[in-house]
Amino acid sequence: MSTEPQPATPSAPADHFDTGRHYGLHPQVALRPEPFGALAYHYGNRRLTFLRSTELVELVRSLDTHPSVDDALAALPVPPQRWSTMRAALASLERSEVICAR
Repeated sequence: MSTEPQPATPSAPADHFDTGRHYGLHPQVALRPEPFGALAYHYGNRRLTFLRSTELVELVRSLDTHPSVDDALAALPVPPQRWSTMRAALASLERSEVICAR
């Protein structure tokens, strides 16, 4: 058993969600309003995703009309202290192919 430090194993690259980019709803995704927010169905990969806040649904719907995620956030009545939560939710939606960069 060696006491020498082991080299770090390479990890998966960190996800990077660029809030300065223009995003929009994926062309193959339909949103169905629900009391809790919305259901997003992707017709290409057949995934069903829950958007669990009406603010997030409003943000997703408005992304295409703003040059960046940060501009879309600033245009909505979302308090700045919640922006990091919204950005994290959008990053997850990008990984699920609900939204995509334009």
